[in-house]
Amino acid sequence: MQAIWFMLFSTFETLAIYSLIMTLLRLKTKEYIWQALVIMILANLQSFIMRNELQLDFLAPLITVLIFVFLFSAIIKIPVIWSAICTIIGYMLYALIQSAYLSVFFGSIDTLQTNPANGYILQLLSGATGLLISWVMYKFRIGFKYDLEKLRIKSEHILLIALIIVVLMLMAILFYLNRLWLHLLFFGITFGIFLYYANNTEERGSYDHRRIVKADSGSDKTTDT
Repeated sequence: MQAIWFMLFSTFETLAIYSLIMTLLRLKTKEYIWQALVIMILANLQSFIMRNELQLDFLAPLITVLIFVFLFSAIIKIPVIWSAICTIIGYMLYALIQSAYLSVFFGSIDTLQTNPANGYILQLLSGATGLLISWVMYKFRIGFKYDLEKLRIKSEHILLIALIIVVLMLMAILFYLNRLWLHLLFFGITFGIFLYYANNTEERGSYDHRRIVKADSGSDKTTDT
């Protein structure tokens, strides 16, 4: 019975994360939903095994992030770098929501370990909030709109790849230490860094597009004269 409850609430939780990531890309949540559900169930199954059979709780979130990157890069065909960036932003946003609820209503991580029902309540609250936020973001078109083909791996992304690897390693260490204040600090800083990078990249892309359009219109006028 424990496995059924775990899979049910974890699927609701990963659905909220998936929805946040899709909204960041300005895609509808229901697009690719069946493929996503299969991947989410597999991700939650590995999470259950890692936590309950292998006692490797701290690695389960890291593997879940990697599975989401696979989903967006291999199935939805988003370039791998931007799959990783939007997955990390969406995951960190969700983790911030969950850490805030945990801090306000439950006080510490220990209360979840002693009473599994508290964990399910936390997942329900966090998942519902994540879905609501993603709905609001999509309604008001909050997200990043890229020319994805122009955002394939470039030399400038080598540093970004290294940063993503470091973030994933730090996530594993963070969940191993299991300290709530570290969760809030790490998720907040990481969310801010990747959000700034993504937003700055979008602005640069928009500026380059306007410059190209202006140059083309100028050349057309010259040709006409």
